[in-house]
Amino acid sequence: MKIKHLTIVAVLALMAVSCTQKPTQPVEQPQPKLIDKYAEYTLTSDISHLSENEKEMLPLLFEAADIMESLFWRENYGDKDELLSRISDPDVRQFACITYGPWDGLNDNKPFVEGFGEKPAGAQFYPQDMTEEEWNAFDDPNKNSQYTMIVRDENGALKCVWYHDYFDQEIKKAASLLDDASELAGDEEFADYLRLRAKALRTDDYFESDMRWMDVRNNNIDMVIGPIENYTDARYGIKASHEAFILIKDQEWTKQLARYAAFVPELQKQLPVPEEYKKEVPGSDVDLAAYDAVYYAGDCNANSKTIAINLPNDERVQLERGTRKLQLKNAMAAKFENILVPIAHTLMTPESMDHIKFDAFFANVMFHETAHGMGIKNTITGKGTVHSALGNTYNAIEEAKADVLGLYLVTKLAEMGEYTTTELVDNYTTFLAGIFRSVRFGAASAHGKANMLEFNYMQNEGAFTRNEQGQYAIDFEKMKAAVEKLAGAILICQGNGDYEATKNWLGDMSVIKPALQADLDRVNEAGIPVDIFYHMGPEVLLGDK
Repeated sequence: MKIKHLTIVAVLALMAVSCTQKPTQPVEQPQPKLIDKYAEYTLTSDISHLSENEKEMLPLLFEAADIMESLFWRENYGDKDELLSRISDPDVRQFACITYGPWDGLNDNKPFVEGFGEKPAGAQFYPQDMTEEEWNAFDDPNKNSQYTMIVRDENGALKCVWYHDYFDQEIKKAASLLDDASELAGDEEFADYLRLRAKALRTDDYFESDMRWMDVRNNNIDMVIGPIENYTDARYGIKASHEAFILIKDQEWTKQLARYAAFVPELQKQLPVPEEYKKEVPGSDVDLAAYDAVYYAGDCNANSKTIAINLPNDERVQLERGTRKLQLKNAMAAKFENILVPIAHTLMTPESMDHIKFDAFFANVMFHETAHGMGIKNTITGKGTVHSALGNTYNAIEEAKADVLGLYLVTKLAEMGEYTTTELVDNYTTFLAGIFRSVRFGAASAHGKANMLEFNYMQNEGAFTRNEQGQYAIDFEKMKAAVEKLAGAILICQGNGDYEATKNWLGDMSVIKPALQADLDRVNEAGIPVDIFYHMGPEVLLGDK
């Protein structure tokens, strides 16, 4: 799932990596307002309850996270220092730091530095001149691993190199830092996870550490680190990018969320699809918890920022244990107050504003993450996992599933009398306003494609109206029916694993039509930021310590 813009965190010096997209002398295009897409937000948290050992551990986690930052630069673009040294305008240089390269991830990855062409679909995970014929003829089972770089050998042939070999020195250093941090962790399960994660970085085998992370429940501090999401690989949707989060648990909010986890198995049975599309039983060991994020590094910090985490991604872990669903409360509040509410004032009817509520936004995001772990992970047509069958269409359709199925789950829990925090009309109204927020991430984004699929589908179903002033209001009953219908259609699409059908569906439905574009232009003209950029780091959280 992703109020910032000014300050950037210092990161480790990067090793030079060649990038065929570099021009000889790029000159930035004049973009005086480009940086205004992002609003500044300071990431911090109360750490007075932490032990002295836990406070001593934090700088080690920051240093390990900064290594993930440097690795993502290399995966997404190449040599960070070389790029920044060629940009004289400080605002454009700052924007390049936000986007981790010369392409605007919130504008279909269009270049904003003159001399650069289209962003390579496979980023730096593959040789830029690799053809489809070469890829198809490349006979190495490791080519489909999330954790291999594809390079050319001395003879020009394709070759796989494991991440732990390709990034050898950086990985060794990060693993050592995690080992050291494990000696200071106040929670036994978290300490064990850090040791196993260090081992995983050294071997590119993450299963054991993912399983152990599922046991981390009594912690004050948490960390997500490693190559995790594959959004950056838009060519095949295979390769995982390095990232890290450092989190401080909100114990009181976590207690409020814990009781919803027990309903996941029952909710799986109530999914609006035939039995064969919900026959898998998701792991019931679900952890719903609230955190303050205090550091983002690498992939999760690029362009639009994550406001909730649903991990591990490994289908084996999900089926056996479930997932942990971490709600990043401070980041969520920042986007709600500084982006979603101003958008709603611009695009929603005055009557609708009574139903735009943070608690509804929080619940929608929470159940979005819950929905990721539900449905079906393996196709019913013998095509393997849903992820492998759907390839580069998977991320968009999975995000759409989580959006609409999450709202469906809120509805079911409310009907069961278990969800009473807000009225359902609040959740549905806030959901529509949320689409206007995240569709601005652009058509190149999996979340943007998902949002447009949802918007166009619901519009076709009459789920909302638009008045002459360009203001929207939901039709609650029609929207409720549309949500259930779309959730079922997506779950069947995933279960069938039909790549071409999914590609065509997204191609037809994930487009921004002229009327909506005109409305989004009004939002842009109002100066409402698209997303947030963080002022963060050890100096922010720890001060002079």
